[in-house]
Amino acid sequence: MEPFKVFPLYDVNIVRGNATRIYDDQGKEYLDLYGGHAVISVGHTHPYFVQKVTEQLNKMGFYSNSVINKLQLELADKLGKMSGYEDYSLFLINSGAEANENALKLASFHNGRRKVVAISHSFHGRTTGAVRVTDNPKIIAPINEAFPVEYVPMNDIDAMKKALAAKDVCAFIIEGVQGVGGIRIPTKEYFQAVREECTKTGTILIADEIQSGYGRTGKFFAHQHFDVKPDLITVAKGIANGIPMGGLLISPMFEPVFGQLGTTFGGNQLACSGAIAVLDIMKAEKLVENAAKIGDYLMDKLNLLKGQYGIIDVRGMGLMIGIEFDKPIAELRKRLIFEQKTFTGASGQTVLRLLPPLCITKSDADLFLTRFNTLLSEK
Repeated sequence: MEPFKVFPLYDVNIVRGNATRIYDDQGKEYLDLYGGHAVISVGHTHPYFVQKVTEQLNKMGFYSNSVINKLQLELADKLGKMSGYEDYSLFLINSGAEANENALKLASFHNGRRKVVAISHSFHGRTTGAVRVTDNPKIIAPINEAFPVEYVPMNDIDAMKKALAAKDVCAFIIEGVQGVGGIRIPTKEYFQAVREECTKTGTILIADEIQSGYGRTGKFFAHQHFDVKPDLITVAKGIANGIPMGGLLISPMFEPVFGQLGTTFGGNQLACSGAIAVLDIMKAEKLVENAAKIGDYLMDKLNLLKGQYGIIDVRGMGLMIGIEFDKPIAELRKRLIFEQKTFTGASGQTVLRLLPPLCITKSDADLFLTRFNTLLSEK
């Protein structure tokens, strides 16, 4: 048996990591400006993270959610305080798609509606409900088309109001910053208008902070840049620095009903130990502030390249940055890996995406800029 092929793979075998560096099986060092799809939040093999996870694994890695798990209580308390959502509840699952599935389900239970409104070019996951609200027909199978979805353009207030006017929409789901969609950012005016209209029409506002949350944009959640408070907030990726985990932050407006939601592996002891360690490290090392500082530095330097080398736009918040070219960037990304020993990501065909660990330093940023400029300036 072999793994089912779902992505084309680069011919490099990464076997080890440390902070912002990763190493292949030949011992070659790479600068990691992608963090494995924004998953590595506090750095590869952070000593405190490794210590806390190892200690927990030596005690117990998993037991059922039918008994008290004080690690879940500790995690919820620390996450509430760091995020500013102490009055919300936390439901723990295993992935971002699963977080969005449960958000949609809870919203529908709450108001009894089926229709969902999402943003054009959105990405919310690949499972049944999450993929249905993802604006990519190529990955939506016929079996996924179980409920109506309308996609509206980002930052078009009139289109959003029209979509919600009939008061038949279960949920409006929006990413804090679009990741797969090309690092597209809602305006403050738009996000606040969405909040107001959702309240007016009885629509549940879901903020998908799976990629844009957990400090990546320089605030704990990206939507906090816009002074709005969603009803449901989904998180994953950086929550446990590589241990599979997702979470749903739930407004006090929702009353829990036994059996309505559930999970086997969600909130297990091992994952909770990793997630607690992540929050401890973020607080101690001021990583949210670092994301804002280094992100601004990178944006300032990259903006100097606009209009050169085919770069038509640079956009982002904190350490979530997109560099858009006037041509496909597949070859550039490949050369960055194999010639300049630097990992980056992509959005679509023309946007280079930077999602480094939040512990990135100014010297790391300068090293990337040097390597990037080396390729760009070649004749």
